[in-house]
Amino acid sequence: MSGTNNYYYGDNVNMYGGQGNQGIVRNQAGGAGQQDQALAAALAELHGLVAELRAQVATPSARLLDESLPALSPDAAVPPQERHRALMAIAGIATTVGAVGQPVAEAVRAVIGMIGG
Repeated sequence: MSGTNNYYYGDNVNMYGGQGNQGIVRNQAGGAGQQDQALAAALAELHGLVAELRAQVATPSARLLDESLPALSPDAAVPPQERHRALMAIAGIATTVGAVGQPVAEAVRAVIGMIGG
C-alpha cells in the first residue's frame, strides 16, 4: 500500500509538539450530545407524567413524588444513586396505583435504560 491515507474509527488524538494540538476527535456516530438530548427529553416527559399522576394519588404519595422530582432534573448535578433512588420511588408509586400509573412506570423504565441503571 502506498500513499498516506489515514482511516480513523473511534477516537483519534493528534499531538504535534507543543503547537497545533487538536485534542480528542470523536469519530463515533450518535455522540454524547444526542444521548444528552434524548435523556433530557425523556426526563421532561417523565416530569409531565408525574405531574398528572400526582393529582390522582394520596397526599403521602404526592409528597414523595414531589421530593423525587428534583433528582430528575437534567441540569442538576445529582449522584447516580440519588437519581436511581428517585426513579425507583416514582416507579413504585406508579406501579401501586395500577393502570393510572402505567405511563409513568414505562417512562421510568425508558429513563433507567438510558442511564444504564
